[in-house]
Amino acid sequence: MSERKLLILGFGYSAGASARLVAGEAAITGTVRSAEKAATLSTGVAALVFDGTRPESAVAAAIAAATDILVSVPPGGESDAAIARHRADIVAAPQLQWIGYLSSIGVYGNYGGAWVSERTTPHPPEGRATARLAAEKAWQKLAVERNVPLARLRIAGIYGPGRNAFVQLAGGGARRIVKPGQVFNRIHVADIAAVVAAAFRERAAGIFNLGDDEPSPGHEPIEYAARLMGVAPPPEVAFGDAGLSPMAKSFYDGNRRVVNRRIKEELGVALRYPTYRDGLDALWREGTWRG
Repeated sequence: MSERKLLILGFGYSAGASARLVAGEAAITGTVRSAEKAATLSTGVAALVFDGTRPESAVAAAIAAATDILVSVPPGGESDAAIARHRADIVAAPQLQWIGYLSSIGVYGNYGGAWVSERTTPHPPEGRATARLAAEKAWQKLAVERNVPLARLRIAGIYGPGRNAFVQLAGGGARRIVKPGQVFNRIHVADIAAVVAAAFRERAAGIFNLGDDEPSPGHEPIEYAARLMGVAPPPEVAFGDAGLSPMAKSFYDGNRRVVNRRIKEELGVALRYPTYRDGLDALWREGTWRG
């Protein structure tokens, strides 16, 4: 069997963790936005620069060689950059057998704290979530045209080494914002990687929710991390008094509890960190919270 060739469009935090899990199963090429970033990629990953503003001949060549493509490029104001610049190349890719798209549970919008599954109709608020759903649909249309399976991987709030409540507390930027009735799902980056790797190996198709088992209020991880660190948590701030930026405020626009059963039953993934407590405990115990 010929070696699989995985092209990762947008080699960021989650995609990089995913690449490490499948490094022995495929030749990996990753795109980044600058030459400086390309120099930081791990050994064994071929780096290409793609900032989304124009087509790149090297990216077109990588698409032509790819058996699998993982997309982790957030949509811009115009459209999905990879589709905008390289749609024809992807449709024509002779060896392509699978596409994975890293999306967001933000596409579901506000369900007032109710449970939502992959069958739930999205109604995202205007802005980033709307653009994300439009990008999902654009990739679905491309996949149908190209006749390859597409996995739409909708990810909850991401945390892990270097990105967590400990870092926020240590840097003085932690805020304990309280909005009654508001809950969030989260997911450790290691669990994201496990799901992506399983979807890649099986060339899975369809929508999958990537979230933990315990949606909970936004202030709870800050309080829990402060206890582990032995420091006082920041004072509570009412949501209406928080003075959040439009981007920060958008995280509170959606209120729902996400069902994650499909990643377990269809992809066989057992979450290493089923709650934020499990994830924070491990980061603190292992000393990996700083990244």
